[in-house]
Amino acid sequence: MSLTRRRFLETTALAGAAAGCKTANGKLPSRVLGRTGARVTILAMGGGSRFLMYKEEDKALEALERAFGLGIGYMDTAYNYGNGVSEERVGKALEGRRKEIFVATKIGARDGDEARRILEGSLKRLRTDQVDLIHIHSLTDEEDLAKVEAKGGVLETLYKLRDEKITRFIGVTSHTDPGVLAQALERHDFDCTQMALNAALVGMTSGRGKMVINPDMKPSFESIALPVATRKNLGVIAMKVYAQEDLIGQAPLDKLLAYSLSLPVATAVVGMPQLGFIEENVSMAQAFRPLEAAEMKSLSDELSSRNKAALDRRFSRHADA
Repeated sequence: MSLTRRRFLETTALAGAAAGCKTANGKLPSRVLGRTGARVTILAMGGGSRFLMYKEEDKALEALERAFGLGIGYMDTAYNYGNGVSEERVGKALEGRRKEIFVATKIGARDGDEARRILEGSLKRLRTDQVDLIHIHSLTDEEDLAKVEAKGGVLETLYKLRDEKITRFIGVTSHTDPGVLAQALERHDFDCTQMALNAALVGMTSGRGKMVINPDMKPSFESIALPVATRKNLGVIAMKVYAQEDLIGQAPLDKLLAYSLSLPVATAVVGMPQLGFIEENVSMAQAFRPLEAAEMKSLSDELSSRNKAALDRRFSRHADA
C-alpha cells in the first residue's frame, strides 16, 4: 500500500470515528442542477476506480445500499469504469429505487454509432429505459474536441438521444484542459458539465513570496471553464475534490469538500472505497457551511503553491477506469 493510500485510510477512519454520521431523516442538502431544474444532493456517489476497489460484488452493492440509505441521491457511473462493471452493479442497486436516484453515466467513444451501441448496453446494465444524464467522457485536447464535434460524432448522437428522451440531459466532463472545456461549453448546447475543482488547482499568474511559477502551469477549471458554465446556467458537477487522495493530510477533509461546494456547483462526486468513507462524507456534507472568500483564498494559495504543477501533470494523462 502506498504512503498516500495509507494516509488516506488512516485520516478518514479517524475522522469518521470522531464525527460519526448524522443525517436528518435520511436527507442531504440539495441544490438545483442549473438549467435542468432537477434537484440533486450536494454529495454524489462516484462509480469510478474507487468504487471498483470493492472487488466483490456483494460488497459493492452493500456500499451502494449504504450510500443511498444515507441520503445520497446522485449516482455517477460510466461504461469505461470496468467496461460496464460499475454500471452493472449500479443497475442492481437501483432495483426498486430508480425514481429516487439521479443517474449519470458517460460515454468515451467519439464515433456516434459506437456511442449509441455503448449506450444501449448501458441501459441494459443500469436496468432502465432512460438515464438522467449522459456525459461525453473525459474531453482532453483540441484534437479530441474536433472528434467530438465531427459530423456523425458523439455530440450529434447525444443531441438525438436527448430528443428521443433516452436521456433527459447531456453534458461533458474534463480534468485535462480548462481551455478546451471552455470552448466546448461556449460552442455547444450542453445541459451540464463535470470538471476538476479543488483548492489546489486554482490558476496562478504570478509568484508570491518564495513561490516560483512553473511556466507550464495551466490556468484552472475554476477560473476558465466554471465562469462559462455559470454564465450559461449549466448544471455543474465538481470532481477530484480530494485530488484522488493527493490532498489528504494537507488540509482538513471537511475544508477540502467545503471548498468545492462553496463554488457555484450543484454537487460533488466523491469516490468512497470503504463504508466508513461514505458515512464520513455524508456527515461532512450534512454539516456543510460555505467558506468565506478569504478562507477559500488562503486555502487555495497554500495548496496550489505546493500541488498545482504536479496535479496538472497527473491529470493531463489520468484515465479513471
